[in-house]
Amino acid sequence: MAHAHAIRIHRNGGPEQLKYELVEVGDPGPGEARVRHTAIGLNYIDIHHRTGRYPSAQFPLVLGMEAAGLVEAIGPDVNEVQVGDRVAYAAASPGADAELRVMPVARLVRLPDWLNDTTAAAMMLKGLTAHYLLHGAYQVHRGETILIHAAAGGVGLIMCQWAKHMGAQVIGTVSTEEKAQLAHVNGCDHPIIYTKEDVVQRVRQLTGGVGLPVVYDSVGAATFDKSLKCLHRRGLLVSFGTSSGPIPPFDLFRLNLMGSLYVTSAGLADYIHNRHELLERADALFDAVETGVVRIHINKRYPLAEAARAHCDLEARATLGSSLLIP
Repeated sequence: MAHAHAIRIHRNGGPEQLKYELVEVGDPGPGEARVRHTAIGLNYIDIHHRTGRYPSAQFPLVLGMEAAGLVEAIGPDVNEVQVGDRVAYAAASPGADAELRVMPVARLVRLPDWLNDTTAAAMMLKGLTAHYLLHGAYQVHRGETILIHAAAGGVGLIMCQWAKHMGAQVIGTVSTEEKAQLAHVNGCDHPIIYTKEDVVQRVRQLTGGVGLPVVYDSVGAATFDKSLKCLHRRGLLVSFGTSSGPIPPFDLFRLNLMGSLYVTSAGLADYIHNRHELLERADALFDAVETGVVRIHINKRYPLAEAARAHCDLEARATLGSSLLIP
């Protein structure tokens, strides 16, 4: 039995519910490894877990969905990793905001020598998300024009770079001129500052009135209707987040009236459901980063004990790219 610090909540609520506490960490059992974290990724889903948007079955709850670190112990009959391996993961359940964590080895990915821990922690969940969105939920093809909401965020910047490399024309929405410039230098051909411009009107201008085959929407309530109106006939809205709040119920027949549209709510867990698929997507991500197709932007680093400040900045949209918690 080991002891380590972790960020836990004992009830849902605001950033003040985040407690930096000493917890017991058990020994790994069959199919498990204990990982000492060196860097932890910060994601908007952490806020959903904190507020109860994604309810927890029990408290106290350790937050966090991605991290990198060193395997310091393995359970019986574990072959996927060894003690001393550098690994990273995007988890199926929270628990990463800690110095130590016992993990199913099926979710761990060994890191190549050229990839440092901080970059790995900043890119696993976001990079795997970008890959399944561009290659799974919808297969982007050369010459297509696509729309990515929150284009200057952690996932957005990776998607813009990758989609541009794939030969797509990229439209992205952002809130400020600073974010528009960042998105533009990372592959976004047409940043739209939604606080100043009408997104639907601008998309129609850019597409000659035709609309788009796909819109990637991580914002939710504030953008859902606009996203639908940006699509052309039989276009697809890929919803993969609700940072502005949950999407209200709507009449399915509206999709018929708007051009036989499609909508999917796509989650990473269903696109890395087995280890084979996880490793395929991870290999593609590592290759994209190693060859320079995708650059990982780490904006801010916070001590793990200051997770509440990190949450406040993320909710205030005061972050660009990826942010980290450092144990």
